[in-house]
Amino acid sequence: MGNALLRSIHVHPVKAFRGLAPREAAVEPWGLAGDRRWVLIDDGGKVVTQRQQPRLATAAAELLPGGGVRLSAPGMTPVTVSVPERSLAVPVEIFRDKVEAVPADDAAAHAWCSTYLGADVRLVYMDDPATRRPVDPEYALPGETVSFADGYPLLLTTTASLDALNSLISQGAHAQEGPLPMNRFRPNVVVSDTTAWAEDDWTRVAIGEVSFRVAKTCGRCVVTTTDQDTTERGKEPLFTLGRHRRLGGKLVFGQNLVPESRGTIRVGDPVTVLG
Repeated sequence: MGNALLRSIHVHPVKAFRGLAPREAAVEPWGLAGDRRWVLIDDGGKVVTQRQQPRLATAAAELLPGGGVRLSAPGMTPVTVSVPERSLAVPVEIFRDKVEAVPADDAAAHAWCSTYLGADVRLVYMDDPATRRPVDPEYALPGETVSFADGYPLLLTTTASLDALNSLISQGAHAQEGPLPMNRFRPNVVVSDTTAWAEDDWTRVAIGEVSFRVAKTCGRCVVTTTDQDTTERGKEPLFTLGRHRRLGGKLVFGQNLVPESRGTIRVGDPVTVLG
């Protein structure tokens, strides 16, 4: 593979909001520290993402010491939200999973999010990621858990595969939509200096001092068609993935990782294939 490197790190404190790009991040068993511990739910307890609300792409969440967040968005006065006191948890439905989370204490946070989206939503926090939500048992080892990420603790993508995908898009029916930036895929870690699609064959990988198990390829959804700056939707990359990257009925790009150890990863770390 040569000298693959960790090109960038991405943390999304609130699921579906704009992410942060720190130079380093602590790896916890359920994902990067601070990643997707907060999420919005509707009045029925279902998680709200860019699938339903593409405007979330232009909302930002800054991670504060202790796990709180500072929310900002165009046309909105920023609001700071502290980690809620341990109190009565509420049921949350995230895809097929039923989990529990603790609502934010601050009514202003719920009002801020509802005003921005024009819909009744609540902001909730995963207080105990070690126990709240198991990883899909079909692809997990006993005891593995995940935050409010779609299904797995981390998502890895590579710059070479994005370049290859953009080349295919440029030859297709919707070439004017490309090239697409990596933020369409909302990864946690981006790896450079590989060959295109090399990650398809990885089963274990080390990033710096931390090792990971590759659980499965990542099936992609309509969020990837959402411009993360304008919130407009197009046909790509799903149109091209459907022609070139279809696996088991899914349109795939990137690999889902589960940490095998704790540690800190840093931009520039070597990335080593272990299996």
